[in-house]
Amino acid sequence: MGWGDLGAFGEPSKETPNLDQMAAEGMLFLDFYTANPLCSPSRAALLTGRLPVRNGFYTTNAHARNAYTPQDIVGGIPDSELLLPELLKKAGYINKIIGKWHLGHRPQFHPLKHGFDEWFGSPNCHFGPFDNRALPNIPVYRDWEMIGRYYEDFKIDLKTGEANLTQIYLQEALDFISKQQASQQPFFLYWAIDATHAPVYASKNFLGTSQRGLYGDAVREIDDSIGKILAHLQKLGISENTFVFFTSDNGAALISAPKQGGSNGPFLCGKQTTFEGGMRAPAIAWWPGRIPAGKVSRQLGSVMDLFTTSLSLAGLQPPSDRQIDGIDLLPAILQGKLIDRPIFYYRGNEMMAVRVGLYKAHYWTWSNSWEEYSKGIDFCPGQNVSGVTTHTQEEHTTLPLLFHLGRDPGEKYPLSFASDEYQRVMQQIYFVVQQHKTTLVPGEPQLNVCDKAVMNWSPPGCEKLGRCLTPPKSDPKKCFWPH
Repeated sequence: MGWGDLGAFGEPSKETPNLDQMAAEGMLFLDFYTANPLCSPSRAALLTGRLPVRNGFYTTNAHARNAYTPQDIVGGIPDSELLLPELLKKAGYINKIIGKWHLGHRPQFHPLKHGFDEWFGSPNCHFGPFDNRALPNIPVYRDWEMIGRYYEDFKIDLKTGEANLTQIYLQEALDFISKQQASQQPFFLYWAIDATHAPVYASKNFLGTSQRGLYGDAVREIDDSIGKILAHLQKLGISENTFVFFTSDNGAALISAPKQGGSNGPFLCGKQTTFEGGMRAPAIAWWPGRIPAGKVSRQLGSVMDLFTTSLSLAGLQPPSDRQIDGIDLLPAILQGKLIDRPIFYYRGNEMMAVRVGLYKAHYWTWSNSWEEYSKGIDFCPGQNVSGVTTHTQEEHTTLPLLFHLGRDPGEKYPLSFASDEYQRVMQQIYFVVQQHKTTLVPGEPQLNVCDKAVMNWSPPGCEKLGRCLTPPKSDPKKCFWPH
């Protein structure tokens, strides 16, 4: 979902009344970032509080490539990484993930092996349908075992866009919250729905209700569901004791817009890029009675901060034996303080850009290759900025392109290299980057090797259902990441 998809951020059709109200009752973050311009690495960063280049969610197969966890990936979240739910367990929390996990689908990467107590959802995206011969359909799990597969047991109609999944995920959330409240149990719920990811879907009651088409229908259903979750917390009398945060794992995918993708507002490009549209995400914090209503924060925030902030709320310290990139946002959220910190924009194994204050310096620029672009794959439709949205990887490490995001949120007007402002700001940014690079110890890359034999042929639980498929012979290869 993109920064420009919510009414509170200026979306013209104003079709997100519940999220807009959540913002009116809580705090809206204008400058909140994902840790990567796509799904898996961003989620790994959220749950570990660490940049993907540290936690292993990147590739070294080629320079500055976006890699994720399709079903033929061999890697996943390493056992050496400490995830938020593992740590919250120490404070007596019960943890549930609903929806997309995306940190590896092989048995050793199962969410219940990494701190979650319950899971309803899927290890991968809802791509398909597949023929179960060349590719298996993606499984849906309840806890340890699969209970069916997308398109077979959990229908998604690609013609109409109809699917009931968001409603199922909503009911799972409401039931889990009720159960924990009844047993007075502190809980952590990670509600990772994916209706706005192509192929976009919505349930029957929402189809055809948005001015924005199917994508808008999906946004409206997510908005409605979040309204129901917040109302449920209030009805149970636990809203003043529950911290809720809404955000996205990357900017809107303009490659599939407008029918299957959203809006990044005034920002440049979208998902897959390290321009603002790829990594600046909508973000709202809600905690009635604790977060002053109607506040707007200019704090530079990151999904990785949710790791440290959640630990802080639970009275826990972040692990001291590793570099944690997330900061505790509670002073910003509860007291309106501004904490000075940089934002690093990574694409694969490369630091592409850095933001310090209102300035953003691009050390590398790239949208995608000419070869891909000539096939109609466009991450910046209608937004070609000469010398910025380049189709070859352009290195600017000696003279970074510098933008002032206050005056120029769309990254259209780089500052003149000769200006005093450029010289002054780059001196400051140079030290931030040097400090970051000298302390950076990259993790073992997890997204280098693919093998069709490791796909979801016979997930745990398939025997009971008589739904196991025969895998092909193992043939590990270097994964190909085109962009």
